[in-house]
Amino acid sequence: MKAEQVNDQVHEAAGEAHPRNGVNIGLSILDLFFRIGAVVGTLGSALAMGTTDQTLPFITQFFQFRAQYHDLPTLTFFVIANAIVCGYLVLSLPISLYHIIRSKARISRVILVIFDTVMLALVTAGASAAAAIVYLAHKGNGNANWSAICQQFNSFCERISGSLIGSFGSTVLFILIITTAAIAISRR
Repeated sequence: MKAEQVNDQVHEAAGEAHPRNGVNIGLSILDLFFRIGAVVGTLGSALAMGTTDQTLPFITQFFQFRAQYHDLPTLTFFVIANAIVCGYLVLSLPISLYHIIRSKARISRVILVIFDTVMLALVTAGASAAAAIVYLAHKGNGNANWSAICQQFNSFCERISGSLIGSFGSTVLFILIITTAAIAISRR
């Protein structure tokens, strides 16, 4: 402990940055890039799912089959969850920039890790629930007498399947965000 304090005083007297500060700044920059990537993933997923719509004409023009995301409450939850997480990530970007400037900030990192964990749970719940519905749309369930709808609604199924990629990618980025923050907190 004493040797570390003496080492800190030597670095401060020489006007040098402490070696740990460089690592924390690097982790903070990495955190910022992960957050920007997660913003893109959640925003893209919410927009792709929210704008999904396909209409199949039937024999007459007056009778049509239509598939929209809000026909299924699970997909609506997916859009809302991704929108909430995207909004949170946008609001957390200034705090992430603050951590680059003040790499020794500890309390704000702990608070951010707590909120990041809650948002990780939310985006994972939304993506997992939507994945189950997408699976049923592709494969159906013979035991429940649910037929697969993706044979008729190709465009709809491609878009809802593609929107899952961004959401699960954001889940991975959240895990990396929490890990880098935990490392930065422990490197005091």
